Amino acid sequence: ECGGDYRDAHNRCIAVVMPYSLASRRSLDWLGEQGVWAGRPGMTEGHELDAPPWLRVESTIMATARALRQAYDLRLAPLDLNLSEASLLAYVAESGAMAQTRLAERLSLGRAATGSVIDGLARRGLVERSPDPDDRRVWLVEATEVGLLMSERIREIDEVLRGELRNGIARSERQQLAALLVRLGGNLASVLAEPRSDA
Repeated sequence: ECGGDYRDAHNRCIAVVMPYSLASRRSLDWLGEQGVWAGRPGMTEGHELDAPPWLRVESTIMATARALRQAYDLRLAPLDLNLSEASLLAYVAESGAMAQTRLAERLSLGRAATGSVIDGLARRGLVERSPDPDDRRVWLVEATEVGLLMSERIREIDEVLRGELRNGIARSERQQLAALLVRLGGNLASVLAEPRSDA
């Protein structure tokens, strides 16, 4: 069933997943003008490249990523954590003591941002820093006992939310989506590896 999504010119479900903002309001208006409301006649032939920028797949992916972060931040709010803080704490709780630079790489955060997250968690007694016995210049980050207990609550919230987000989406569809996103990530890596034009 298409549910609350819309259908394209070939009667396939399409989803405009965006926070309700100016962009999504314009998206819905444009869909109405083109006659692509679910179950309604007047569907027009076309291609996504003919659609406004806010309806193209890249915009939908970016909007969905923002909405995902907002959903996690909302569910984590009772723990007084955001997604970045919860991700870092859960990661060190599972993986053990780790250098800050490696944490930044694994979580795709900048070094400064990672340091700021660690500082905040350390002030709450959820993580602690200790010198690396093999290299005294390196500080390792490790979850405390309180942090380990908090990571269990994070895991429970994550499990419930993932179940809600995957509702109505088959495992095979998730696998296909994951494969497509990996390919998209490879293309993005190639683009980002290109020399800057102002270099």
